[in-house]
Amino acid sequence: MVKVLAVLYKGGKYAQQQPRLLGTIENRLGISGMLKSGGHQYVVTDDKEGPGSQFQKEIVDADILITTPFHPGYLTRDILAKAKNLKLAITAGVGSDHVDLDAANEHKVTVAEVSGSNVVSVAEHVVMSILLLVRNFVPAHEQIRAGDWDVAAIARNAYDLEGKVVGTLGAGRIGFRVLQRLKPFDCKELLYYDYNPLPDHATKEVGARRVEDLKEFLSQVDVLTVNAPLHDKTKGLINAETLSYMKKGSWIVNTARGAICNADDVAAAVKSGHIAGYAGDVWYPQPAPRDHPWRAMLGPDGNGNGMVAHYSGTTLDAQQRYADGTREILQNWLDGKPQNPANVIVENGDYVTKAYGQRTAGATS
Repeated sequence: MVKVLAVLYKGGKYAQQQPRLLGTIENRLGISGMLKSGGHQYVVTDDKEGPGSQFQKEIVDADILITTPFHPGYLTRDILAKAKNLKLAITAGVGSDHVDLDAANEHKVTVAEVSGSNVVSVAEHVVMSILLLVRNFVPAHEQIRAGDWDVAAIARNAYDLEGKVVGTLGAGRIGFRVLQRLKPFDCKELLYYDYNPLPDHATKEVGARRVEDLKEFLSQVDVLTVNAPLHDKTKGLINAETLSYMKKGSWIVNTARGAICNADDVAAAVKSGHIAGYAGDVWYPQPAPRDHPWRAMLGPDGNGNGMVAHYSGTTLDAQQRYADGTREILQNWLDGKPQNPANVIVENGDYVTKAYGQRTAGATS
């Protein structure tokens, strides 16, 4: 028998009404029956904050941890040291930055995620967010709900996406799909910044140009979309200095990780009008505290905020994909079968992927 601990988000009445909300504590990723039939213990909780949380109490003897990027159980170095039995940490979704990967390597804990499960969902959310910023949609909708009608108040900050320069910070699975979806908008130019160049056929398909210098890249874009993983080289990458490289009146969409952007610096840039708007669904920490600066930030004209809770990668379609992928990873581990290499982040004390920075096998810093 193994003990499996899952940290998921609370669905409440919505999970009861919609059984396809698989990523909730109520619907338990749809794997309860599988684990029960195998005689395994399955503990599911949304209580994850602080030393008295159920997460920290149960992790001490858990063999497997499952958590999601949407309500992550932060597997820190200290918690890993207490988790003496832990052998596998599964991210039900994509993005395992809630795990201290160096410490996981030291403790020989395998970290795996459901690669590709959210790429379409997030790419669609990016394009939606770009449009709602550029077209000044949120204030327009709020105006109507308030019973008002003032076209000029909205149109003064509304633009077309056509003819704009859009750049993606990161051109992996999601960033590339964003570029694919932007091509029909006839943007002036599509740019990308990534340590890996796109393959020739991909570059030809989307017509994007790689810019290798960050300052040069940021200075050219009208719209910046952040599609990079969080690691030591991307944490805080968008800050007061790098924001100053951007054109006055440009927009930013971040559906990658909140900690890539300095929250206070972004809020200040929006308030001043240097950045015309910031949208996305990722925060740090999550859930975001009530006083997080992105909740209430507005530009000089009372616009520029397109933030929502972290849900871009947890549509009902995505939940089915990451639940199926979690089941596969779990079953492979229980059966002693090798994992799909695309899903493995660290294994046997080594980094298997370069997605979390240009690391080499055996790296611990």
